[in-house]
This record gives sequence, structure tokens and C-alpha cells, in this order.
Amino acid sequence: MPGPAEHPTVSAILLDAGGVMLFPAPELLLPPLHAAGLEPTVTDLLRAHYRAMADCDRPGREAPGGGWWREYLTDFAVACGVPAADVDAVAADIAGLTDGFAWTYVGPGVAAALREIDALGLPVGIVSNSTGEVEQALRRLDVCYAPAGATGEQREGIDVGVVIDSAVVGVAKPDPRIFALALNALGLPDADRSTIVHIGDSLRYDVTGALAAGVRPLHLDPYGFCPAPDGHEHLRRLSDVIPLATP
Repeated sequence: MPGPAEHPTVSAILLDAGGVMLFPAPELLLPPLHAAGLEPTVTDLLRAHYRAMADCDRPGREAPGGGWWREYLTDFAVACGVPAADVDAVAADIAGLTDGFAWTYVGPGVAAALREIDALGLPVGIVSNSTGEVEQALRRLDVCYAPAGATGEQREGIDVGVVIDSAVVGVAKPDPRIFALALNALGLPDADRSTIVHIGDSLRYDVTGALAAGVRPLHLDPYGFCPAPDGHEHLRRLSDVIPLATP
């Protein structure tokens, strides 16, 4: 795998939302886990998220299609240590509690990392497989906002060039067209894509999609769970992009 020194200077940064900035709300995840006799911390929940994503991404595992959320919750329950006999019931209980947009927990260190990214002065966009609500959620949680959606209000989050939501644009990662939409919105349709990075937590969707689009993938993999780590770069935390993007 090529090292950072072999890559051209970063000219723009694309970010996934779920698993990079936002995570399922702990208050929705914990009751079924408590009922199963477990007492995980928020850190445990975050670790279980990345374990579940890695399990979903295992080579040879069939893409879940429309059943992604339920499959993810099953893997998440296993990663939390739920006994095998209770996994399906716990996953079903969490699914009931998370009916709607549940990705409302802002990860630790995200706000500080985004401020560092903003200070780089590079074009920044969000590319998310979501349900049509991610732009509103990011703005409401003071994570980031696109100018067209800011409606003149004062926000704490950073100003990004665009928030692309798959449910809104009708195309989802790993389809490379979703990256083209983001780059067009950022005014970079003809940019050298090897100088553009995309940070995401999924091998199947983010890394594969970025590679198909000619964009440099950075796999956010805090615990080293990536099931096929060769051929792409990994970050342990969001702020690790800063030295890669600093001349």
C-alpha cells in the first residue's frame, strides 16, 4: 500500500456521516442491552459499532440490500456480548426503539476534529447513505451545515460545501455517481480525484465506492477491525486526516 508521502497534496475532503461523526443514540441502544443483563459503556457501544461494521464488510458476505439496518443490529448485539440465544430478540427490540432517524449521538472528538479540518481551508462535503434526514440532523446537532440549508441562522458547527444524502439524490455508495454529485456541488467536477479523500467507516460502501470514483479512501477503523486491510489507508481517529492534508 502506498504511504502518505507517495500521495499528492489533499485538495478536498469528503466525509461519511454515520460512524464518522454520528452514531446511534445510546439511550435507544441501552434498554434492550440492559434487559439482556449487560451494562456497556458508551465507549463499548462505539467499539461494537465498528465491530459490527467490520462483520458486515467481511469478504464473501452477501450485501444486505434493504435489510442492512437489521443485519447491522444483529452484528451489533453480538459485538456487545449478547448471548447467542438472545441476539435476535435484542436486535428486534433495538430496531423497535430506533424506528426513525437514530443517528443522533455525536462521537467524542468529532467537534474538535471538524474545527481542525475547517481550519485547513479546503472544500469539504458530506457523502452519506442515509434516509433523507442527515442534513437536518447534522445542522440540528451543531456538527456541520451546508450554506443552502442554513437559512441564515447562527450555528456552532462548521460550514461545509454540500451534504449529499443518498435518499435525496437517489444513488448510494458504493455507486461512484454519488461522489460525482458531491464534487459537482463543490465546484470540482474536473479536479484530480487522486487529491480528494473520502473518510468513511465501511469497507463495502465507503472504501469500495471511493475507489470506484477515483477518490482516495481513508477507512476510519479505530480498533483495527477492517476485514481486508490491504490496498487502502486507515485512520484511527478523524483528526488523523490533518497531517495528511497539511502541506
